Amino acid sequence: MKQKDLLSEDNYPTLRDMPETDRPRERMMQAGPGALSNAELLAILLRTGSAEESVLKLSYRVLNEVGGLRGLKSTSFEELTALKGIGPAKALLLMAGLELGKRMSGAPPSERITIRSPKDAADVMMEEMRYHTQEHFVCLYLNTKNHIIGRETIFIGSLNSSIVHPREVYKEAIRRSSASVICLHNHPSGDATPSREDIDVTRRLQEAGRILGIELLDHVIIGDGQFYSLKEKGHFA
Repeated sequence: MKQKDLLSEDNYPTLRDMPETDRPRERMMQAGPGALSNAELLAILLRTGSAEESVLKLSYRVLNEVGGLRGLKSTSFEELTALKGIGPAKALLLMAGLELGKRMSGAPPSERITIRSPKDAADVMMEEMRYHTQEHFVCLYLNTKNHIIGRETIFIGSLNSSIVHPREVYKEAIRRSSASVICLHNHPSGDATPSREDIDVTRRLQEAGRILGIELLDHVIIGDGQFYSLKEKGHFA
Protein backbone atom coordinates (compact mmCIF):
# COMPACT_ATOMS: atom_id res chain seq x y z
CA MET A 1 0.00 0.00 0.00
CA LYS A 2 1.30 3.45 -0.86
CA GLN A 3 2.08 5.76 2.02
CA LYS A 4 0.27 9.06 2.22
CA ASP A 5 2.08 11.93 0.56
CA LEU A 6 0.93 14.71 2.85
CA LEU A 7 2.42 14.31 6.31
CA SER A 8 3.72 16.81 8.83
CA GLU A 9 7.44 17.51 8.65
CA ASP A 10 7.96 16.14 12.15
CA ASN A 11 6.49 12.67 11.94
CA TYR A 12 8.41 11.13 9.05
CA PRO A 13 11.56 9.13 9.95
CA THR A 14 14.97 9.78 8.45
CA LEU A 15 16.44 7.17 6.11
CA ARG A 16 18.84 6.08 8.86
CA ASP A 17 15.89 5.33 11.15
CA MET A 18 14.06 3.23 8.53
CA PRO A 19 14.62 -0.48 7.96
CA GLU A 20 16.68 -0.87 4.80
CA THR A 21 13.85 -2.71 3.04
CA ASP A 22 11.53 0.29 3.60
CA ARG A 23 13.83 2.84 1.99
CA PRO A 24 12.62 4.19 -1.38
CA ARG A 25 15.40 2.86 -3.60
CA GLU A 26 15.34 -0.58 -2.03
CA ARG A 27 11.53 -0.76 -2.21
CA MET A 28 11.61 0.34 -5.86
CA MET A 29 14.10 -2.41 -6.71
CA GLN A 30 11.99 -5.02 -4.93
CA ALA A 31 8.44 -3.95 -5.78
CA GLY A 32 8.77 -1.55 -8.73
CA PRO A 33 8.01 2.19 -9.00
CA GLY A 34 4.24 1.67 -8.68
CA ALA A 35 4.68 0.68 -5.03
CA LEU A 36 6.18 4.04 -4.07
CA SER A 37 4.35 7.16 -2.98
CA ASN A 38 4.76 10.41 -4.91
CA ALA A 39 7.12 11.75 -2.26
CA GLU A 40 9.27 8.62 -2.33
CA LEU A 41 9.64 8.87 -6.10
CA LEU A 42 10.51 12.53 -5.69
CA ALA A 43 13.12 11.60 -3.07
CA ILE A 44 14.81 9.27 -5.56
CA LEU A 45 15.05 12.13 -8.07
CA LEU A 46 16.36 14.61 -5.48
CA ARG A 47 18.84 12.04 -4.06
CA THR A 48 19.94 14.10 -1.04
CA GLY A 49 18.44 16.28 1.63
CA SER A 50 20.30 18.70 3.85
CA ALA A 51 21.81 18.85 7.33
CA GLU A 52 18.41 19.96 8.64
CA GLU A 53 16.16 17.40 6.96
CA SER A 54 16.32 14.08 5.16
CA VAL A 55 15.56 13.79 1.46
CA LEU A 56 12.22 12.15 2.32
CA LYS A 57 11.23 14.98 4.62
CA LEU A 58 12.30 17.48 1.95
CA SER A 59 10.19 15.66 -0.65
CA TYR A 60 7.07 15.63 1.52
CA ARG A 61 7.53 19.31 2.34
CA VAL A 62 7.99 20.29 -1.32
CA LEU A 63 4.81 18.46 -2.32
CA ASN A 64 2.91 20.10 0.53
CA GLU A 65 4.15 23.58 -0.39
CA VAL A 66 3.44 23.39 -4.13
CA GLY A 67 0.08 21.61 -3.80
CA GLY A 68 0.97 18.05 -4.80
CA LEU A 69 1.78 16.72 -8.26
CA ARG A 70 -0.68 19.06 -9.98
CA GLY A 71 1.05 22.04 -8.40
CA LEU A 72 4.54 20.69 -9.05
CA LYS A 73 3.79 20.34 -12.75
CA SER A 74 3.05 24.06 -13.06
CA THR A 75 5.79 25.36 -10.72
CA SER A 76 8.43 27.45 -12.48
CA PHE A 77 12.21 27.22 -12.07
CA GLU A 78 12.19 30.45 -10.06
CA GLU A 79 9.43 29.16 -7.77
CA LEU A 80 11.23 25.85 -7.23
CA THR A 81 14.53 27.47 -6.32
CA ALA A 82 12.70 29.73 -3.86
CA LEU A 83 11.78 26.62 -1.83
CA LYS A 84 14.10 25.86 1.07
CA GLY A 85 16.39 22.96 0.18
CA ILE A 86 15.87 23.20 -3.59
CA GLY A 87 18.81 24.71 -5.44
CA PRO A 88 19.21 25.13 -9.20
CA ALA A 89 20.51 21.57 -9.71
CA LYS A 90 17.57 19.95 -7.89
CA ALA A 91 15.08 22.25 -9.62
CA LEU A 92 16.45 21.28 -13.03
CA LEU A 93 16.28 17.57 -12.14
CA LEU A 94 12.61 17.92 -11.20
CA MET A 95 11.76 19.91 -14.33
CA ALA A 96 13.60 17.41 -16.54
CA GLY A 97 11.73 14.49 -14.96
CA LEU A 98 8.38 16.19 -15.45
CA GLU A 99 9.18 17.07 -19.06
CA LEU A 100 10.24 13.49 -19.85
CA GLY A 101 6.96 12.22 -18.43
CA LYS A 102 5.06 14.72 -20.56
CA ARG A 103 6.96 13.73 -23.71
CA MET A 104 6.51 10.03 -23.06
CA SER A 105 2.76 10.44 -22.80
CA GLY A 106 2.72 12.22 -26.18
CA ALA A 107 5.24 10.01 -27.97
CA PRO A 108 3.94 7.93 -30.89
CA PRO A 109 3.69 4.27 -29.91
CA SER A 110 5.79 1.66 -31.65
CA GLU A 111 2.60 0.01 -32.82
CA ARG A 112 -0.81 1.52 -33.34
CA ILE A 113 -3.21 1.54 -30.41
CA THR A 114 -6.65 0.08 -31.01
CA ILE A 115 -9.61 1.80 -29.35
CA ARG A 116 -12.27 -0.69 -28.31
CA SER A 117 -13.96 1.24 -25.50
CA PRO A 118 -14.19 4.70 -23.90
CA LYS A 119 -11.66 3.51 -21.30
CA ASP A 120 -9.13 2.79 -24.04
CA ALA A 121 -9.41 6.39 -25.27
CA ALA A 122 -9.25 7.75 -21.72
CA ASP A 123 -6.18 5.64 -20.94
CA VAL A 124 -4.34 7.07 -23.96
CA MET A 125 -4.81 10.68 -22.82
CA MET A 126 -5.43 10.56 -19.05
CA GLU A 127 -1.92 11.20 -17.73
CA GLU A 128 -1.28 14.03 -20.17
CA MET A 129 -4.63 15.79 -19.78
CA ARG A 130 -5.58 15.31 -16.12
CA TYR A 131 -3.13 17.95 -14.83
CA HIS A 132 -3.81 20.74 -17.35
CA THR A 133 -4.90 23.97 -15.69
CA GLN A 134 -6.81 25.00 -18.85
CA GLU A 135 -9.23 23.00 -20.93
CA HIS A 136 -7.61 21.25 -23.90
CA PHE A 137 -9.78 19.86 -26.69
CA VAL A 138 -8.06 16.95 -28.43
CA CYS A 139 -9.13 14.69 -31.28
CA LEU A 140 -7.95 11.13 -31.90
CA TYR A 141 -8.24 10.11 -35.55
CA LEU A 142 -8.90 6.43 -36.30
CA ASN A 143 -8.82 4.18 -39.35
CA THR A 144 -11.40 1.53 -40.27
CA LYS A 145 -9.85 -0.89 -37.74
CA ASN A 146 -10.11 1.69 -34.93
CA HIS A 147 -6.33 2.13 -34.83
CA ILE A 148 -5.18 5.62 -33.84
CA ILE A 149 -3.54 7.16 -36.90
CA GLY A 150 -3.15 10.67 -35.52
CA ARG A 151 -4.13 13.19 -32.91
CA GLU A 152 -4.53 16.94 -32.81
CA THR A 153 -5.08 19.56 -30.12
CA ILE A 154 -7.88 21.63 -31.64
CA PHE A 155 -7.95 24.42 -29.07
CA ILE A 156 -7.00 25.44 -25.54
CA GLY A 157 -9.45 27.43 -23.43
CA SER A 158 -13.03 27.36 -22.19
CA LEU A 159 -15.25 25.03 -24.17
CA ASN A 160 -18.03 26.61 -26.21
CA SER A 161 -19.66 25.86 -29.51
CA SER A 162 -18.33 28.97 -31.25
CA ILE A 163 -14.71 27.91 -30.62
CA VAL A 164 -15.04 24.14 -31.16
CA HIS A 165 -16.04 24.40 -34.79
CA PRO A 166 -16.73 21.19 -36.75
CA ARG A 167 -14.60 22.58 -39.58
CA GLU A 168 -11.44 22.37 -37.44
CA VAL A 169 -12.26 18.91 -36.10
CA TYR A 170 -13.07 17.32 -39.45
CA LYS A 171 -10.49 19.18 -41.53
CA GLU A 172 -7.82 17.03 -39.88
CA ALA A 173 -9.96 13.91 -40.22
CA ILE A 174 -10.27 14.49 -43.98
CA ARG A 175 -6.54 15.23 -44.33
CA ARG A 176 -5.68 11.97 -42.56
CA SER A 177 -8.38 9.95 -44.39
CA SER A 178 -9.86 9.01 -41.02
CA ALA A 179 -12.85 6.72 -40.77
CA SER A 180 -13.86 8.08 -37.37
CA VAL A 181 -12.97 10.54 -34.63
CA ILE A 182 -12.93 10.50 -30.84
CA CYS A 183 -12.95 13.88 -29.13
CA LEU A 184 -11.62 14.41 -25.62
CA HIS A 185 -11.30 17.41 -23.35
CA ASN A 186 -10.29 17.84 -19.74
CA HIS A 187 -11.97 19.56 -16.80
CA PRO A 188 -9.28 21.32 -14.71
CA SER A 189 -11.54 21.01 -11.66
CA GLY A 190 -10.99 17.25 -11.77
CA ASP A 191 -14.74 16.56 -12.01
CA ALA A 192 -15.54 14.86 -15.33
CA THR A 193 -19.30 15.57 -15.21
CA PRO A 194 -20.38 17.20 -18.53
CA SER A 195 -21.82 20.70 -18.71
CA ARG A 196 -24.73 21.72 -20.94
CA GLU A 197 -22.18 23.24 -23.32
CA ASP A 198 -20.27 19.93 -23.48
CA ILE A 199 -23.45 18.12 -24.55
CA ASP A 200 -24.39 20.78 -27.12
CA VAL A 201 -20.91 20.75 -28.66
CA THR A 202 -21.01 16.95 -28.88
CA ARG A 203 -24.32 16.88 -30.73
CA ARG A 204 -23.17 19.56 -33.15
CA LEU A 205 -20.00 17.60 -33.94
CA GLN A 206 -21.99 14.39 -34.29
CA GLU A 207 -24.34 15.97 -36.83
CA ALA A 208 -21.45 17.40 -38.85
CA GLY A 209 -19.70 14.03 -38.90
CA ARG A 210 -22.84 12.33 -40.11
CA ILE A 211 -23.03 14.73 -43.07
CA LEU A 212 -19.36 14.18 -43.93
CA GLY A 213 -19.50 10.42 -43.49
CA ILE A 214 -16.93 10.47 -40.67
CA GLU A 215 -18.36 9.01 -37.48
CA LEU A 216 -17.88 10.71 -34.14
CA LEU A 217 -17.33 7.61 -32.01
CA ASP A 218 -17.32 9.36 -28.65
CA HIS A 219 -16.63 12.51 -26.70
CA VAL A 220 -14.72 11.67 -23.52
CA ILE A 221 -14.25 14.13 -20.66
CA ILE A 222 -11.08 13.66 -18.61
CA GLY A 223 -11.08 14.50 -14.90
CA ASP A 224 -8.49 13.81 -12.23
CA GLY A 225 -8.22 10.03 -12.44
CA GLN A 226 -11.75 9.71 -13.84
CA PHE A 227 -13.47 9.99 -17.20
CA TYR A 228 -16.98 10.40 -18.60
CA SER A 229 -18.10 9.00 -21.96
CA LEU A 230 -20.96 11.05 -23.42
CA LYS A 231 -21.83 8.22 -25.80
CA GLU A 232 -21.82 5.58 -23.06
CA LYS A 233 -24.03 7.78 -20.89
CA GLY A 234 -26.63 8.23 -23.63
CA HIS A 235 -25.92 11.79 -24.83
CA PHE A 236 -25.54 10.83 -28.49
CA ALA A 237 -28.53 11.23 -30.78
